[in-house]
Amino acid sequence: MVDDRSQLGFLIAALGAAVLAVSVFLPWYGISITASGAATAQQQLSTVAQQYGNTTFQAGASALGAEFSTLAGRQLAAVSAHEALKDISVILLLLAGISFLASLLRLAGIPGLLEAGGGSIAVAGGLAVLFVLYRMLTPPGAQTDLVSLSLSWGIWLALLSAAAIVVGGFMSASGQGRRQPAESYGSQL
Repeated sequence: MVDDRSQLGFLIAALGAAVLAVSVFLPWYGISITASGAATAQQQLSTVAQQYGNTTFQAGASALGAEFSTLAGRQLAAVSAHEALKDISVILLLLAGISFLASLLRLAGIPGLLEAGGGSIAVAGGLAVLFVLYRMLTPPGAQTDLVSLSLSWGIWLALLSAAAIVVGGFMSASGQGRRQPAESYGSQL
């Protein structure tokens, strides 16, 4: 018999899986220009203005180039896992979908379609945690001196939701293994 701890575990895993699927489309990385990148852009604009522009254009380009230094360190854009990580985003969506479906089927008490227990759900969540941690420690793209990537809030939400799948899976697995106490041995006589 499935107890309340197991039901709560499946509910936590299902919610974690739903949030993980949504987090794939949220900002994972912030893109900002480094000081070196701003200086390079300013130099390139000045070179183009001197080579191809008249004095009015050169003056305007010089004024615009002077503003580039204020952009250094500021986040200019953000990218999601879906935009930056095509393969891993699909894997995370599959892991989230499997965990979500398995948890909901177990909550509804529908056997047979996807017979995954709490341990299997925890393993799927653990794989999702590993993929997210990998992308936290190894951001996509080649490192350059012109732009920098910083972790944004979406990747932290993905890590938290994947961890919720693991916790929910373990809770449901420990709840399934526990037995209800017997009433008493003397009542059977």
